Amino acid sequence: MPIPHRLDHYRRDTHDLALIALVGEIDLDSAPRLRTVLEQCLREGMSTIDVDLTAVAFCDCHGLGVLIDASQQAFAAGGGLRLSHPSAAVARLLALTGTDCLLSGRPVDAATSPRQLQSAAPRHRVVRRAGAAAPVLTAGVR
Repeated sequence: MPIPHRLDHYRRDTHDLALIALVGEIDLDSAPRLRTVLEQCLREGMSTIDVDLTAVAFCDCHGLGVLIDASQQAFAAGGGLRLSHPSAAVARLLALTGTDCLLSGRPVDAATSPRQLQSAAPRHRVVRRAGAAAPVLTAGVR
């Protein structure tokens, strides 16, 4: 039986700024909890949310979707959501999907479709080389 991964959070508010420190992994199981935490901040009038990702080792597309939604909601409320101190894995996810604007607190364009985000990722293809034991995955090859 797999061990469930936990996502813990710590929150500190100052005026209309919520500082959220996350610890753990953001995935299919923990994304709803993150959504609840961020939506509660907005409901309580926090217009700006700063999310510290120092202790987040992993984030999948479910977590990224929650962060994008919260960013758009905060922006619509006159504030913003900013991600700080992402791990290398989380920073790579943001860069590959074109959502690294969240690091500076800029919202992801609401008009950006998932297809456009997907096209921002480098293209890979399998190349079979003579004598190679296994296919080689190459980035940026068209």
